[in-house]
Amino acid sequence: MNIKLRLTILNFFELFVFGAWLISLGGYLGGQLHFTGVQIGKIFMTLGIASIIMPAIVGIIADKYLNAQKLFGLLHIIGAGFMFYLASVQNYDIFFWVMLGYLSLYMPSIGLANAVSYSILEDYKYDVVKVFPPIRVWGTIGFIVAMWSVDLLGWTQSANQFYFTAAVSLILGIYAFTMPNVPLAKSENKSLIERLGLDAFALFKDSKMAIFFIFSMLLGIVLQISNAWASEFMRSFTNNFPDSFAVQHSNLLISLSQISETVFILTIPFFLKRFGIKIVMLMSMLAWFLRFALFGIGSPEGIGLGYLVLSMIVYGMAFDFFNISGSLFVEIETDNKFRSSAQGLFMLLTNGLGALIGSYTSGLIVNHFTTETARDWTSIWLIFAVYALILAVVFSILFKYKHNPEAIKKVQH
Repeated sequence: MNIKLRLTILNFFELFVFGAWLISLGGYLGGQLHFTGVQIGKIFMTLGIASIIMPAIVGIIADKYLNAQKLFGLLHIIGAGFMFYLASVQNYDIFFWVMLGYLSLYMPSIGLANAVSYSILEDYKYDVVKVFPPIRVWGTIGFIVAMWSVDLLGWTQSANQFYFTAAVSLILGIYAFTMPNVPLAKSENKSLIERLGLDAFALFKDSKMAIFFIFSMLLGIVLQISNAWASEFMRSFTNNFPDSFAVQHSNLLISLSQISETVFILTIPFFLKRFGIKIVMLMSMLAWFLRFALFGIGSPEGIGLGYLVLSMIVYGMAFDFFNISGSLFVEIETDNKFRSSAQGLFMLLTNGLGALIGSYTSGLIVNHFTTETARDWTSIWLIFAVYALILAVVFSILFKYKHNPEAIKKVQH
């Protein structure tokens, strides 16, 4: 089998196992297990906790002790066991710890999938910059296909989504052992601080970088809100609109967000070249404002459904424009010796600390606007929208950056 096809399969199923449960989890926790808003928020905190240090630890293991493709396979095989057990759990405390255990294995596997792909493509003499993006986009497609599969099988409110994830994860783990070998890294004289990527905190001495990283964390807060509450929001229409598309096929509706993501990613080179990183990031923040505001006025019928669909569409800009432009900013502005660590710091602040804070605080907000009979979703979403708008205004004032198209061309090779 062609090596590019084999790597495409690996990337497809890497995010397939994520999409099979992530988006529908909030609705399942609220609808089937009847967890409170705070409890649901804390469950989603496990993603942030697992993202803070586990990727660095697993990266050290892959560099020094166990070939990356084998470690990747083991993470998924063991993770399949966690998911299989999770399907039978109904107690909040047990669910929290099992989910944390699973994500401690899964979150590092995302970086390993990239590392395995880069290494193998280089060994086969491919241009990684040119060849990898078309392979990686199949990961997003895998995420979408998983969402559709769970929806069409009627499992968004069923523990079967976890059994499904476990089965696919087990197959992916076994498949990883068939991949070409990724050699261990050559011995390097690095301290533990450097290996964990903590040396990048020295970049905070530069006020421009400090402001950027702080806002990365603050914007990372909103990234998790959408994942945690979109399906629970759709489930809230069950009583008044039980036969609506939003209720019957919530995953299909929400998947428009990921489809939009695949489209907007293609527009980034144009917007970056024309407007620069600061404007693109501001566009992302304003898109998050629209994402939440449109949810706040949306409903499953008439113009309200149009608002929901438009909210899904702007998600692509909200997600892509911040993540990719932010990563590119780090690539341009940091010295070679900090570049990898700085990228890791960017991910730690957004997917780690930001996601952790966002999950917990959003749970408190949802709980505050929850009565015995319903949640006031309009107020909840509008609070999130105002937060994103405030970020945009303050960021536009504090962040000083002069657009240099030539710098972007250099990074894009």
